[in-house]
Amino acid sequence: MSLSEKRSVHRAKKLEPAGIAALLCEVPGYELDEHHSAISKVYRFSDFYETIAFVNALAYIANQEDHHPDLAISYATCKVSFSTHHADGLTENDFICAARVNAL
Repeated sequence: MSLSEKRSVHRAKKLEPAGIAALLCEVPGYELDEHHSAISKVYRFSDFYETIAFVNALAYIANQEDHHPDLAISYATCKVSFSTHHADGLTENDFICAARVNAL
């Protein structure tokens, strides 16, 4: 089953470095931060309307999964960052949501 077909689970466990490396390959464009505690990607659009349409679609996914990213929005870009605060790092939920956002 691909990541985009999976669903987030409540209180997911923090991933070990090997698990992070394996899942990072499945979310093209996402990068690991220097502390290995978040993944992020900058999505680019042609104008503000497209950017906000993307943000609205992303918000729907985030609410379905009950897993909400940090967003930095500007005119034609949106930086999406996933981490799991209760786990103090990355869980499979972060990668599931990143894959579902990539599928947009």
